[in-house]
Parts: sequence; structure tokens; C-alpha cells
Amino acid sequence: MPDIVITEFMDDQPVVGLARDFDVHYDPDLVDDPDELATLVADARALIVRNRTQVRAPLLSAAPKLVVVARLGIGLDNIDVEACVERNIAVETAGSANANAVAEYVLAACFALLRPAVLASARVAAGHWPRQELVGLELAGRRLGLVGFGSIARVLAAKVTALGMSVAAHDPLLAPDDAAWRLADRMEFRPLLESSDVVSLHVPLIDSTRHLIDTDAVDALPDHAILVNTSRGGIVDEEAVVAALRAGTLGGAALDVFESEPVDAASGHRLAGVPNLILTPHIAGLTEESQRRVGEVTAANVRAALAGAP
Repeated sequence: MPDIVITEFMDDQPVVGLARDFDVHYDPDLVDDPDELATLVADARALIVRNRTQVRAPLLSAAPKLVVVARLGIGLDNIDVEACVERNIAVETAGSANANAVAEYVLAACFALLRPAVLASARVAAGHWPRQELVGLELAGRRLGLVGFGSIARVLAAKVTALGMSVAAHDPLLAPDDAAWRLADRMEFRPLLESSDVVSLHVPLIDSTRHLIDTDAVDALPDHAILVNTSRGGIVDEEAVVAALRAGTLGGAALDVFESEPVDAASGHRLAGVPNLILTPHIAGLTEESQRRVGEVTAANVRAALAGAP
């Protein structure tokens, strides 16, 4: 039986490195076979997952020797952290390893929504020349509002400042005298929404953030504003965003995460054909470079935990 079980995709090189010193079972489709997973973790000391594997009581009870659960990313809403703590199981994340990738995704979404010309290839190739329709807007001179001001948001703040944007952030958990506030104006939630041209979400999904962006919050945004969610789907009331986009009271939105993932045809139907809406399958943090970093950090975390490091 394996020492380490990996249930979702991981960069090959860190997997090979772990396999030199441990018995590793790597199957990126294992997340879809809970019975097989329960069997494999019976003797496992380490479990490596992404966001789909549900590390809760049934799986934990099947893994009596588990020492560490390592997340290939940063969100922990699929892991019962309290249950792990009770069992003295370490829970590790990849920290800021994918911060740059997520920040660049937010920028790409903003450029695409502000400059719709980048999506006009098919029309031009078909013989159309819609220059006036495709006059866009610039990021420079606009305000970015960050909800949550952790590592990803700070990387993004530095990038947009270089592009000529001003930055404001709301994060009640960050001390007022923290040095990070040199990158952004500290604001309360509602004023930030009301004064931002672009709002980007960077908070975990917990009880207090579920549907944080609801109808009331969407209504507080300026009609031209852009909303980008790369954190967790449950933070946004998708129906409220869709309604505002259809009504023309929201300038655009990019959703990389959804309340139910993966999105199936039935639930995705309500998102189809919505104007100025970009949908992507939870890939904001996925680049070749970021996945190499995430894999390396995760492998190092597992090695340290199995060696007894705190």
C-alpha cells in the first residue's frame, strides 16, 4: 500500500522526486472513485489533493495512519481542517506559489472586457470592419477594488499600479498598521464597491463570505464596473451577476469559479449567452510555471511533515 496518495493532477517532476523516496500512488482521476480512494489511503501517511477531493470524516476515518494532507493550491473549503487538527494531521497549502498566475488572469480578464476588440477575430475574418463598435476603455486612471488583501491581491496591486491604476482594498483581518497597506488604500466594503471600476475577489469561502457578492452588493457597483472572481464560487450569487449583466447595470464579469463545480450542461445553461460574461473552468492559477512551483512547494511540505518537522 502507498505511503503517499495523490488524487488530482500534479506536475510530473515533483511526483517523480517523491517516488524516489516513498511509495507513491498517483492517479489524477482518483478523485472520481471514492471507493478506490478509501482503499488506497488505508496505510497512507500523506494525501495530496486539489479542490475537488472531499477530505471529510468518511475519508479521514479510512486513513488511520495519515500524517499530512497537502493542498495543491490555497483554498481549504474541501478539507475538514478541524477534524484534521483533532487527529493531529498537518494541513498544508502551496502558499503563494500560484499568486502571479492568478494576478495575470485577472489582468487578462480586465483587458478582454475593457477592450472587446481582442475577441473580434471571427468578425474581421468574415469581412466585417466594426471599428466604432469596438472602441474600448483603458485600465490606466481607473480604480481596482480588492476584496481580501492576501498574497495574490498584493501581487495584483503591484501590477496594476504599474499600469496606472489606483488601488483600494478591504480586509478586516489585516491590521491597520500592516506594511501591505502601502500598496492600497484601506476601505470599508460598501464604499469600496461604490467607488471601484474593477472589483477582484480574494477571500476564502467561509460562512461570513458565502454570497458576499449578492444582489445588494452588485447593485452598489457602478454600472460600468467589472467583477472578477478567482477565489471560490460560493462567494458570488451567480444569479445576481447574470441579472445585472442582462439588465446592463454591470459592465462585465469574469467567473473562474462556480457554486457547483464542474459546471454541468443543466446548471450552465443559465450562464450561456449572457453579455460581457467570461467563463473559465477554475484555471486562473494554472500555468506551466505556477504548477511547477505549486508541485515543488507541496512536495517539500509533504517531505517535511513525514520527517516530523512542525
